[in-house]
Amino acid sequence: MVKPSIIAIDGPAASGKSTLGERLAQRIGYLFFDTGILYRAVTWAALQKLGRVDQEYEVSTLSEKVNIDVRPPSVADGRSADVCIDGVDVTWEIRNSDVDANVSQVSAYPRVRQAMTLQQRRIGQRGGVVMVGRDIGTVVFPEAGLKIYLVASVEERASRRYHEMINRGVAADYNQILAALRKRDEYDSGRKLAPLKPAEDAIVLDSEGLTIEQVVERALALIEKA
Repeated sequence: MVKPSIIAIDGPAASGKSTLGERLAQRIGYLFFDTGILYRAVTWAALQKLGRVDQEYEVSTLSEKVNIDVRPPSVADGRSADVCIDGVDVTWEIRNSDVDANVSQVSAYPRVRQAMTLQQRRIGQRGGVVMVGRDIGTVVFPEAGLKIYLVASVEERASRRYHEMINRGVAADYNQILAALRKRDEYDSGRKLAPLKPAEDAIVLDSEGLTIEQVVERALALIEKA
């Protein structure tokens, strides 16, 4: 089977993109590239070098100068990929609580998004990659050999996130999660820069009522057809 060099998976928040992308990449021997980690990397770099992220010009300029790389995991410590900034491994550092609290603001800066799109293209052009995000098939790689747009109802997505948090021992409120996802959907779909929407030639994969393994099998079937 000749596989597409680049497989793009887009979709709304909590649709299961990352889980599908990681398992699919494992099954076909590709690099799993969750593009959201680039925004985490820029946020971490801004906090380290600038001490804050509310200065849009400075953060944007920094994002255009740093070199971020994503490669297959070199350490068996649970990571799905190595993330390096200017050659330094920051795979786990970008997961800290300070980054969690500031990444949304950084990812909203237009110049940062433009800079990260260029970095995503540079990494993806190596091929053999499953890329996950919200604008991969429409903006980053409109020429991707296979574009999957993963969907599920907002109620289903809220339920999944709720049970995921409960299973981790984290207190959760379903109604709050549902409201937050609706707000995120509205923001992602309505933003001027790279709004969330399926590419014209994307294949919409509805995961409603399916197990992750069933979704993976359907995605593998799409790869065969592609």
